[in-house]
Amino acid sequence: MKLTLIGNGFMAQALARGLVANFEVEIIGRDASKLKKIQEKIPEISISTMSDVEDISDKNIIFCVKPYALQSVSVRLQGEANILFSILAGTTLDSLKKQVKAKYYIRTMPNVAASVSKSTTTITGDKEAKNLALELFNSIGKTIWVNTEKQLDIATAVAGSGPAFLALVAESLSDGAVNAGLERSISNELVQGLFEGFSELLDGNHPAIIKDSVMSPGGTTAAGMSELENGAVRASMINAVSTAYDKACELGQK
Repeated sequence: MKLTLIGNGFMAQALARGLVANFEVEIIGRDASKLKKIQEKIPEISISTMSDVEDISDKNIIFCVKPYALQSVSVRLQGEANILFSILAGTTLDSLKKQVKAKYYIRTMPNVAASVSKSTTTITGDKEAKNLALELFNSIGKTIWVNTEKQLDIATAVAGSGPAFLALVAESLSDGAVNAGLERSISNELVQGLFEGFSELLDGNHPAIIKDSVMSPGGTTAAGMSELENGAVRASMINAVSTAYDKACELGQK
């Protein structure tokens, strides 16, 4: 199956890297020089510069532009796509249907781990295209079908924005080790191993159980946890998800 990605940003590139192993991938964008650089990095894909009138008839489109660019890009698209997969945060199915013609519409929120086939992708939309959507995004990781767009917007704040939140945690842990006197290279290697192993622990274990299994009475972990609570890290993470969700809703109203 051929997939046409419209947009040449970071997420389009991440998706292309993951999808090209199982699908024929084409990227259409407005920046010719950037497209050429992308093809040099991912030679298996094909590229083309978007024309003033771009025919999308019967194509399987993955819409990867920024939400604010929906209208300026959609006016260039003519014909009726087979399926429109949109990764636009907060952009509702109703908005997509008003801007782009397609037989079926799917909203989806992958994350940058798609580039290494480890994305956790939430999906919703027309049930007729559900199986194909699951097949497509299962090829780049794990998929979760949700029943409402509100659920997808909440999931966007976790799975979509989450890699940035976790990157901050990873950077902070590494900085903490360096501050205590460990070389940066060793600190980074420790954090990388920590995240790799933790993902396996989470498979079938509640986070609270993992925490309690490590935190012995009066020990180092308990002392560190106390400091995290003093810094309101738990509340900050909760608020980060809530704020990201609010932003997704705001984008959908524009």
